[in-house]
Amino acid sequence: VGISVQRSVEMVVGLLGILKAGAAYVPLDPEYPAERLAYMIEDSGIDLLLTQQALLDSLPLPQGVQCVALDELLLDEQPTMAPSVDIDPEQLAYVIYTSGSTGRPKGAGNSHRALANRLHWMQEAYGIGADDTVLQKTPFSFDVSVWEFFWPLMTGARLAVAAPGEHRDPARLIETIRRFQVSTLHFVPSMLQAFI
Repeated sequence: VGISVQRSVEMVVGLLGILKAGAAYVPLDPEYPAERLAYMIEDSGIDLLLTQQALLDSLPLPQGVQCVALDELLLDEQPTMAPSVDIDPEQLAYVIYTSGSTGRPKGAGNSHRALANRLHWMQEAYGIGADDTVLQKTPFSFDVSVWEFFWPLMTGARLAVAAPGEHRDPARLIETIRRFQVSTLHFVPSMLQAFI
């Protein structure tokens, strides 16, 4: 299932919904060029795309791909319980496309077992809980975003999602960190050095 959304609650709900339904998600960053998105959509073979109404006209969708605008769904009458779906640990959880430095982007898949192992290792190594807040600022087309989304949700910590474009603006990011009292976040070394 493809997902192309701006940073929002819909992004988190969409990712969780895809995984709980037993499918794998393919993040399609709406800021990517149309040619790259078209290639990723074709290469991944998605037949369902979760998106937002404002993005529908800008996405290069081939015929046969069904679209659901997450920001227009009426959820009041939907079940409140997760679907009962058996998921094999080796089943695909997500496919994230590489930067394409060798020409065309390549999809790199990860299994539920690998994702669970990573998250359990992080919890053992760093141990967060209900008093912690994790900042989700990494674009969801990068693998670091995976633990930013799911680690706090599996441990009862709070998840704070940075606003669109905020990850590029240090002043806005600092304000978000203060406002949500973020206790855990990820920086690449160069960005961490700038913050220090």
